[in-house]
Amino acid sequence: MNLVYADRDGNLFDHPDYTGLGRSGEMVTEIMEDELIPLPEGATLVSLPDTRPVGVHKRTGEMQVVPGDVTAVGALLPQSFTRLLLPGYVKADKSKVLPLFGYTAVVWKDGGFYVAAEACDDPERWNPRNCDPDELELGVKRILGEYKDNRLFQHLSNCALGYECLTASNTFLNRWEGAVPVSFSCNAGCFGCISEQPDDSGFPAPQTRMNFKPSTEEVVQVMLEHLKTPESIISFGQGCEGEPSTQAKTIIEAIREVRRRTDLGYININTNAGLTDHIRGIVDAGLDLMRVSTISALDDHYNAYYKPRGYTLRNVEKSLRYAADKGVVTSINYLIFPGVTDREEEIEAMIEFARRTDLKLIQLRNLNIDPESYLSLIPAARGERYGMKQMLDIFREELPDVVLGSYTHIPDELAERRKKQLQRG
Repeated sequence: MNLVYADRDGNLFDHPDYTGLGRSGEMVTEIMEDELIPLPEGATLVSLPDTRPVGVHKRTGEMQVVPGDVTAVGALLPQSFTRLLLPGYVKADKSKVLPLFGYTAVVWKDGGFYVAAEACDDPERWNPRNCDPDELELGVKRILGEYKDNRLFQHLSNCALGYECLTASNTFLNRWEGAVPVSFSCNAGCFGCISEQPDDSGFPAPQTRMNFKPSTEEVVQVMLEHLKTPESIISFGQGCEGEPSTQAKTIIEAIREVRRRTDLGYININTNAGLTDHIRGIVDAGLDLMRVSTISALDDHYNAYYKPRGYTLRNVEKSLRYAADKGVVTSINYLIFPGVTDREEEIEAMIEFARRTDLKLIQLRNLNIDPESYLSLIPAARGERYGMKQMLDIFREELPDVVLGSYTHIPDELAERRKKQLQRG
């Protein structure tokens, strides 16, 4: 498997003299054959600025920094694919930080690109090729014409057309999971926030956060426009906003009004779940699904990354438990990172957390972060590192009733319950 690198102009090459390597945390490591899959459709290959690739010289067997004016290359995976290793690299300038993306090890093998990853879900719904640009433009034009004064639709049109956000795009295509952002503020200061970063963070946020408070009527219009089929999902809590539960009053009013008008579809919230009282109110208003973002079930790791304001991981657990007890299908949006998530103590803590909260689904999401910055922020490893592939196997064995996936699924029992509701009228 040949190392892949980029020249100063961004052109990609494979190096016949070097075997490609990966990284697990700070450790450069060999890539095993069973860790590789062909580059998935929808993936993007990118150069890593201010880095140098590291490989094994095939003649000498020595691990070396590849000479020349070249940079390391990584793959950005589409949703449904879980990263097993980072690219093998060292920084040429340690003061520089990488843009906030989830870089995956890539090599050239058997005449094609391969990545260190595993498919953990069916990628079809979230494949970018299924979002036709012409159809999307027509959908945006139609809805903006129909709802001329709705600021939320105007905001989402930029997310769909400018950022190519598939969830926002779904809102204009009336399909699958659509977006309804509501909050410009947050009760956490996430180190890797993709919508808001301090001026001195070193890495700019790749998205712009919404800067207004939508009215209940604006939210209701977006929800009703999307909830037109039994299988549709509308979701509070998007990458372009803060914590949605800070706007609990608006969400509660909107859910009640929407459910007064229709029983179609499902209402989801993506949340940090720290504001337990607010979450209880949202659950009681008629929530169907709740996906809670977390990076760890260990307090010191969680606090280092999320920097929670006025809540703790214990509040998150209480929110999940309350929602599960009320019949809400709960999941976690698990931000994973090779060399950290697969630590012994992290695995043990997450298994117990999942059992205590009665989780139904773990949605695996590759953490978008500069690796060196993240590793310097969090606690050091205390136990063995198992590797991402073995970690996934352990989860499947220890949590047989928890689905490992990448996006929201509607369990059969919830679908059947909703079907009976619709039949009753």
